[in-house]
Amino acid sequence: MTHLQAAEQAARQAGTLLRENFHRSKDIDEAHHHDVKLALDRKSQDLITKVLLDAFPDYALYGEEGVAGKEDASMQWIVDPIDGTVNYLYSIPHFCISIALRERDREDIVMGLIYDPMLDELWTVEKGGTPLLGGKPVACSQRTTLEESILFVGCGKDEEAMAAGLARFERASTRARKMRMMGSAALGMAYIASGRLDAYIESRISLWDVAAGILLVESGGGKVDLTPHPSIPDTWSVVATNGRIPIEEIL
Repeated sequence: MTHLQAAEQAARQAGTLLRENFHRSKDIDEAHHHDVKLALDRKSQDLITKVLLDAFPDYALYGEEGVAGKEDASMQWIVDPIDGTVNYLYSIPHFCISIALRERDREDIVMGLIYDPMLDELWTVEKGGTPLLGGKPVACSQRTTLEESILFVGCGKDEEAMAAGLARFERASTRARKMRMMGSAALGMAYIASGRLDAYIESRISLWDVAAGILLVESGGGKVDLTPHPSIPDTWSVVATNGRIPIEEIL
């Protein structure tokens, strides 16, 4: 079994679990002002973990719901079992499963997969290859100006991140065709990679949210600029574009 085959098997099994429970009441493990953790987050990651580590037992797995496998392994799966948990809780069908594979020594993402189980849309990419949606090649849009573009914006959850996000939103919204806040960073990146959106900006995001999306966007002709958080590991501000819109016009 290849890396991509294992990741697709894991994502589709988790997607079935999430679809089956989409209209049912959901158990909340943790509730915060701006976020929640569902029992299904954990169940989805457990299912994904079993599939991936059964196929590759010498690998590590780093996910939003914890770590597993051989933690010091050079190959590391990076998993978000439900990206868009709040959407999922409120029965908004805009969420996904994100799986990436990283060579830790080189800090290099070598495979990415994003799966939207409600639309049965599957994005896949391997390093050096072409991003695929449903097995067919896709690419970032050809749009070159902010005036014809749609931007996806996230604002973060603390005051500093929120302030930065809102300021960017205000600057860009006067020029962009439309601005969107949709609640799933990974799907936003997949949409850029396939030409549906033109840029994504967020002032604080975690590795598992964007790992697969980074490779998808860059392989599709786009650009991703990450600025590490000064004190929180594997956390960045992100600017992703189709590679044609000037970043300075967004920031």
